[in-house]
Amino acid sequence: MFGTTAPLPLFAFAPFDWFLDDAFGSFMDVLARVLGMPALEYAFMQRAYLAAICIGVIGPLVGTFLVHREMSMIADTLAHTAFAGVAVGLFVNNALSLSLAPIHSALVVAVGTALLVELLVQYGDVSTDTSLAMVLTGGFALGSVLITATDGGIAVGIDAYLFGSLATVSKASVGLLVLMTGLVSAVVAVAYRPLLYVTFDATAARAAGLSVTWYNRLMVVLTALVVVSAMQVMGVILVAALLVIPVATADGSRSFKRSLLAGVLVAEITVVTGVTLSYQYGSAAGGTIVLTGIGLYVLSLGYRRLGIRTRMRHRTGRGRLGRVFERVRGNATGEPKADGGSDDERR
Repeated sequence: MFGTTAPLPLFAFAPFDWFLDDAFGSFMDVLARVLGMPALEYAFMQRAYLAAICIGVIGPLVGTFLVHREMSMIADTLAHTAFAGVAVGLFVNNALSLSLAPIHSALVVAVGTALLVELLVQYGDVSTDTSLAMVLTGGFALGSVLITATDGGIAVGIDAYLFGSLATVSKASVGLLVLMTGLVSAVVAVAYRPLLYVTFDATAARAAGLSVTWYNRLMVVLTALVVVSAMQVMGVILVAALLVIPVATADGSRSFKRSLLAGVLVAEITVVTGVTLSYQYGSAAGGTIVLTGIGLYVLSLGYRRLGIRTRMRHRTGRGRLGRVFERVRGNATGEPKADGGSDDERR
């Protein structure tokens, strides 16, 4: 995605070129004139916005399941092992004078690591937290060793993967991200009900005949795809945030599906705002997006707390007024008795 990136197959580029240049590009040109933002006409910014929009879709789409499973840390673990995959690709290119795309090696390593985590939990007699900690530190250690093995020769190339960048998002990397967005969205749509069942009650899902192990592996593989795809904008260090923060911000919806859709909406607002601020102020794209997401989370949390307090006061006040009104009305009219009189009349 950064630096040397192998082109996508030619058959994939023909429709994508039309979409990026004629459809999405024309839309962004019109939007630039309407909003008075010339930056939207730049080709690299159009690629950056399209990449960010795709990340805003697939991040919460997978992250919602992870958060409700209390497996948010697996995204951070896979991001660090993807860093090792990037280092492997850059090391091979430096040592053997090849042109292997680091994103491809990162994808292979991240998917392999996702399956390794599941195997450690299932057969290694270790807890999920322990396996995640070992894989996370091991992946980052491998990456750092490979960087230093070349006397820092690939350290410059690795920086873009660590922190993300808008200017280096290529057409090939955006095409791959669009492809991954379609793939992840399709898989989640097809396997939505089984994944939902396994997420909230794995025991009942197993009793119903669902392969819980298979769906767990499917989820971690999808997480690996999302993490590697989002590295181009977010960077390895911060990519996991977009799988968690929008979901936490949208928490409180009445159903899982509404929570998922709200998470996607929050993520889109976050990435579009973050990319715009990053360009305007020359700040790191990943950090700006994450800080924007945290700001939205704080606002959402404050709004929910304020709403809860307002409802509590309203209910308490209504209860007190209601009791006073009933007491006054009872004293004014009295209760009719069987003889046609009332308590007040007898008094």
